[in-house]
Amino acid sequence: MTNKTPKSSQKNLKNPKKAAAILKAAEYIFARKGFQTATISDIAKKAKVSEATIYEYFSSKEELLFAIPAEIIQQYQEKNREILPYIHGAANKLRFLIHRHLALYEDNPDYANVVMLILKGNPNFLKTEAYRVVQSSARNYIQVLEEGIESNEFRPDLDPYVIRAMIWGSIEHLVTRKSLLGKPENLTSLTDTLFNTLFAGIRATAEQPPVNINVHMTRSE
Repeated sequence: MTNKTPKSSQKNLKNPKKAAAILKAAEYIFARKGFQTATISDIAKKAKVSEATIYEYFSSKEELLFAIPAEIIQQYQEKNREILPYIHGAANKLRFLIHRHLALYEDNPDYANVVMLILKGNPNFLKTEAYRVVQSSARNYIQVLEEGIESNEFRPDLDPYVIRAMIWGSIEHLVTRKSLLGKPENLTSLTDTLFNTLFAGIRATAEQPPVNINVHMTRSE
């Protein structure tokens, strides 16, 4: 059985550079106007193409919205996979992933606004190919946490999925506050605070040796 390329991907293969320009324009417009208020006309003007050209690549405004994360996350994931094998130790790898995760949103504020303020509340996004790309990046955390448990760097009773949820929840909360309130100003400056707090709870600790108390009782006459 052969895998069929989704229709939207087939369209984008016509001219990848033009498709990327349209996506960047859409990201800019959605981040400032929101999904409901933004129009294809707004995006076409920003991308300097006709509305008809946009429909050659994306069948609807929603499909255009859902396609935004795919390219950014694909590049982000490829870089992670390239660097992770050269980092020694699960703890160092975990810190790297946290820093990269924060930097992803700090370096792409329009993308952060689209993801946190629009996509997170859209259940249809969970059914898309782009969402599966996002989920693939989440598996990096699971693999690193499992590596740490196996190497005895992390506690053996950890649930990697719960720890990942704690990390992602903390990061997404910080990014949402920045998108709405402009604070914290520097996300990556919080890497060590987040990592050190987490690491204090998940690191393996040497078992304390048992304390033997010998009590000698004598009867006094």
